Amino acid sequence: MLYRLLRPLLFALDAERAHGLAVEALGAMQRLRPLRWAVGAALRVGSPRLEQDLLGLRFPLPVGLAAGFDKEGRLVAAFDALGAGSIEVGTVTPQPQDGNPRPRMFRFPAQQSLRNSLGFNNGGMSEVEKNLRSMPDFSIPVGINIGKNRATDIEVADGDYAMLAQRLGGLAGYLTVNVSSPNTPGLRSLQDPERLASLVAAVRRVCDRPLLVKIAPDLDAGRAIDLCEAALAAGARGIVATNTTTEAGGLPGARSEGGTSGAALRPASRAMLRTLAPRLAGRCILVSVGGVDSADEAYARLRAGASLVQLYSGLVFRGPGLFAAIHRGLLRRMDRDGHDSISGVIGADL
Repeated sequence: MLYRLLRPLLFALDAERAHGLAVEALGAMQRLRPLRWAVGAALRVGSPRLEQDLLGLRFPLPVGLAAGFDKEGRLVAAFDALGAGSIEVGTVTPQPQDGNPRPRMFRFPAQQSLRNSLGFNNGGMSEVEKNLRSMPDFSIPVGINIGKNRATDIEVADGDYAMLAQRLGGLAGYLTVNVSSPNTPGLRSLQDPERLASLVAAVRRVCDRPLLVKIAPDLDAGRAIDLCEAALAAGARGIVATNTTTEAGGLPGARSEGGTSGAALRPASRAMLRTLAPRLAGRCILVSVGGVDSADEAYARLRAGASLVQLYSGLVFRGPGLFAAIHRGLLRRMDRDGHDSISGVIGADL
């Protein structure tokens, strides 16, 4: 209710400015331990029925925060209190970078969607390391999403990823190799089976943390399967599907550059999961991202074969109570369908 009152004020601001204010507010909540405890008591859903052991980690809840919101690992304890089941920090690059020129983030409220051309703006791996080492107590797995600096030639990009894995791997429950952002020139050329296999192998040589690969929704089915098979053969443990789409259909006045997230991404994200799950479910972890903003949507992704679900844009339009609403909704749907644990939901439609 509070967010519904505040949303018009936030939406009157530039989208990136509003995001910055949200980060500051969550940071303040995180620093005030009594407030963080009170928020957690209200919003964190604790149920053994929703717990899973994946990648050698205990995920207390199946729906977590996607990469992009907390680029520098500032808000892990805050999102733990908000009821996220996990958090993916980043995308992180070795050196700090400002990203693309502003304005570079745009809301489309009628379409419940965002479009951004941020370009991996972040404080670099030293900033992330500092923030995670000083983080208050938290109880959820932390993934770190890694990418190359814009100035790094694509031919030697493996070095950036390996450097990040070596430096930050010890602070992560898992790592996600981002080869699918549309906002770093040339990055999506790494979505070639042979090239990706080389990259995964380079990261695996310096870090033993579980490794996931985040792919684009704009791949055709055959290429997506070939890419994922190559990643798994090289040592990846899972696939995050998907990143933003370059398509901007249905978003009035949207710029040609950038990537779309939120409800407008939902059909492509669903389609990619339906492509991958029959081939990969049970062989690796599938994390479904893109347009998840309700318990119905999260439940459908889990039934379709995703072990975990992530969201980001839904928070912008639905507010910080979304994790709690979805997890409570999942329990009601499990009761309805006779599932004692979330493991019985995973892949039920396959």
